[in-house]
Amino acid sequence: MPRPTAAQLVYGSCTVILSTLAMLLLSGTGSAVGISFVAVTGFTLGLLVALTVPVRRPALRARSTVAAQHSPAPQEPVAAASAASSDN
Repeated sequence: MPRPTAAQLVYGSCTVILSTLAMLLLSGTGSAVGISFVAVTGFTLGLLVALTVPVRRPALRARSTVAAQHSPAPQEPVAAASAASSDN
C-alpha cells in the first residue's frame, strides 16, 4: 500500500476531529460506551475520507511525456514539396 499524501492526512484528520466533535455535541452522550462509540465512528469516517481522496498518478504523466518524445517529425508543407517537384 502506498504512503498517504499530505492531503489525505489533512482531510482524514479534519474529518475525525470535526465529525467526532459534532456527534458528541449532537448526541449529548455522557457514558463511556457512547463516547467510545462516537470516537470509533469518527475515526472510521476519517479513514474513509482519507482513502477516497483522489491521488495523482505520476505514471500517467510519464506516459504522456514519452508519447510526446516519440511523436513523428513534422513534415514539409505541401506547397514547398510541390514547388520542389516542379523544378525538376
